[in-house]
Amino acid sequence: MSNQPYEGSYDGPYEGYDPHQHQQPYAQQQQQQQPQQPQAWPGQQAYDDAAQQQQYTQQWQGQTWETQTQKPVSAADTTYLPQQQYGAAGQPLPHEAPAYDRSAHAAHAAPVAPAAPVAAAARSTPQAPAEGSGYGPATTTGNARITDAQRARLEGRSPIIEPGMQPAALTAVLGALLSVSATIGEYALVVPLVILQAVTAAGWFRLNGMWPARQGIALAFAGALTADVALLAAGRENAPAAILGTLGVWVLLTLVLQLRSHADPDERMYGLMATVTSAALAIVATGHLAATPDAVTVGAAAVAVAILARALPLPTAASVVVALLAAAGAGIAVGGVTDLGTQGAFLGLGAGVCALIGHRVASYDYPSRFVHMTAGVALPLAAAAPAVYLLGRALG
Repeated sequence: MSNQPYEGSYDGPYEGYDPHQHQQPYAQQQQQQQPQQPQAWPGQQAYDDAAQQQQYTQQWQGQTWETQTQKPVSAADTTYLPQQQYGAAGQPLPHEAPAYDRSAHAAHAAPVAPAAPVAAAARSTPQAPAEGSGYGPATTTGNARITDAQRARLEGRSPIIEPGMQPAALTAVLGALLSVSATIGEYALVVPLVILQAVTAAGWFRLNGMWPARQGIALAFAGALTADVALLAAGRENAPAAILGTLGVWVLLTLVLQLRSHADPDERMYGLMATVTSAALAIVATGHLAATPDAVTVGAAAVAVAILARALPLPTAASVVVALLAAAGAGIAVGGVTDLGTQGAFLGLGAGVCALIGHRVASYDYPSRFVHMTAGVALPLAAAAPAVYLLGRALG
């Protein structure tokens, strides 16, 4: 086979062919595929060699311990850096680094300079807590969360918060309903009594920190309803048997239910005591239904007045004295319109003492608002039921 070129072949450049023009798109493609040089932060000097610049950047990133968020680099921060020029073959052209313009760098770095002292001060000085947030200041060493009662004890303050005027007003309203309904009849007295027993059962569990305790509340309230039905069926003359019999049955039932629980022994014992106490308080409140109508009228009115006087903004000792005097005065006033007469002062004083005890129990150890609106409302009237029954029988 002949090695001679075929006819019409041409070894030289074609007419109108420009090699630089055909290489230009390839150079542009190489320039587009060239990895973008990392931008410098304010104050960094430009390097002639891209490899040296990348190596310095990697070493700086590896050695930093700064945990604060860095300010993103904007186009204004890199305007004083020289622009890289590329040749036709896609390679960077050598150039001389311009002289460092200190004034231009100061103009860009001035707004950022105060950030370092501010950040250091923010890390060293705890910030003030937000208003109403309930949390302490943030610290770098940690802040152990303690309850308000523990903090009060450490500061030498009393960990007791008494129910305010609003729970006292609700107690007064409920006491007035008991007092008025007692003059109507025992079936009319059942309506406010059932409300009192329901609030007593719910408030006691919340006072002991057990919430939600639906089974315990339902069990205690069922015991109170059983005592009411047994008393209405047996009559006032058999009230002790109806109340104590229901209480004994419910204690045994609560014990059996707690023995079937799979909780820890300490938790079962705590639940047993809370359920028995709640059921006992709700059942004992049936004493208002067992007492004579005149005794209920005087006793409930005395409790209402005593709790309102106890909520007045007075020192504790003075408030207690004023509350007891108000209870005795209410007993005399209401007793004058009943058959008790002036003897209503003794009944009112006894009911007032029991009511203040129940009020003090509801104030134990920084209770919540829900405790004040349940136990703080119901316990004064529930605790006064035995005094109303016994003193009413003795004075009548």
